[in-house]
Amino acid sequence: MDVLQAKNLSKKFSTKGRSPFGRGYFTAVDKISFNLKEGEILGLLGPNGAGKTTTIQILLGITTPTSGTIEYFDMNFFKLPKDCLKKINFTSAFNTLQGRNTVKENLLVFSYLYEVSNPYKKIKELVEYFDAKDLLNKIYWELSSGQRTRVNFIKALLNDPKIILMDEPTASLDPDIADKTLYLIEKLKTDKKLSILYTSHNMTEVTRICDRVIFLDRGKIVAQDTPVGLTKRIETAKVVLTYSTEKALIEAYVKEKKLIHIFKKNNRIELEVNEKDIPKVIYGVSKTNIWVTDIELQKPTLDDVFLQIARGNRHVFKKN
Repeated sequence: MDVLQAKNLSKKFSTKGRSPFGRGYFTAVDKISFNLKEGEILGLLGPNGAGKTTTIQILLGITTPTSGTIEYFDMNFFKLPKDCLKKINFTSAFNTLQGRNTVKENLLVFSYLYEVSNPYKKIKELVEYFDAKDLLNKIYWELSSGQRTRVNFIKALLNDPKIILMDEPTASLDPDIADKTLYLIEKLKTDKKLSILYTSHNMTEVTRICDRVIFLDRGKIVAQDTPVGLTKRIETAKVVLTYSTEKALIEAYVKEKKLIHIFKKNNRIELEVNEKDIPKVIYGVSKTNIWVTDIELQKPTLDDVFLQIARGNRHVFKKN
């Protein structure tokens, strides 16, 4: 079941007064269509300037699209915004609550804004769920990044949303706190059957938690699939050899075989080869006088997908 359907969304911004070439328009989002399923985590990815933030703002009603439609739970967002917003919420590492107020005061204010029927009971329930009771009387600005992340999650769940839009929730967190945050997101999905639209520049965490991913570039959707499905479209892999022999010997071999390569430190060479050719390359090296002490295979990851798209190689991800 689809809980969100976006169809042909576009957003153009006027460049009047900001462009040396006179009046014109900049297209931040260009006729994109996608859906979010119930209980799914969907990654919305892309380089800076790809259109992710504008898309999120449109989905929240902060920005009005130039064209296109949005439906939440089969309700037209532009005709029934209040009914739709009651069922969604938002959290971001870049948005903060009122810094001089306590956590409890912040949560109460948002409870009233969200028209929560029993705010004290709801806050108590969520504070216990996130093990954050000790934070209630602390001033928000005095919290650590990890503590603020937990409080922001509590705020986002006050209205019992069915969908949460998450904009880089782990940004600026150290690895330990980021891992705990990802665990919380996975737990929220399981326990509360939440649907999540998730943006991040960390492809490792996206691979871990996202069921599907959409890549934007210059306002357009250029690739969408499961994380594994996208990485499989990159046909090359890296073979890293550690050798105990003269560099000239292996240099002559890769030159003869016309292999794309980079010499690394500590007697290591990285070869870029087609996945189906890996056995042939390794066998070929074994038939020489090159003494290989270690072999490491590095298959494509979402980082490689991100780099290909950021460098303009969209064609790699087009389905035949």
